[in-house]
Amino acid sequence: MSQNLYISQITVIELAERLAQPNNKLQLIDVRELHEVMIANIDGFRVLSLSEFELWSDKITTDLNPNMETFVICHHGIRSAQMCHWLLNNGFTNVKNIIGGIDAYALHVDPTIPRY
Repeated sequence: MSQNLYISQITVIELAERLAQPNNKLQLIDVRELHEVMIANIDGFRVLSLSEFELWSDKITTDLNPNMETFVICHHGIRSAQMCHWLLNNGFTNVKNIIGGIDAYALHVDPTIPRY
């Protein structure tokens, strides 16, 4: 049964600060499609495309640590919010949605990342 859980959020500026910290202990998930990731990406993110849910969903709690701080990104923040909700409903305890997604990151943090 799905619970209505609050989804924590992080800005792209906060994300950049966290990524810049040495030895940051973060799980980074990108839920966009592979063709989107090929256009624009941030190093360190594991791609778990939502369209391939059936390929990775049953292994998520063994492949990732449900108690580790986990940041989720997509293009604008909608799909990543859906993923955050799903993760929280499946035992993850410290999940944050990246507000504005890779588009906001390219706009406010790293202009070398292509916008699409």
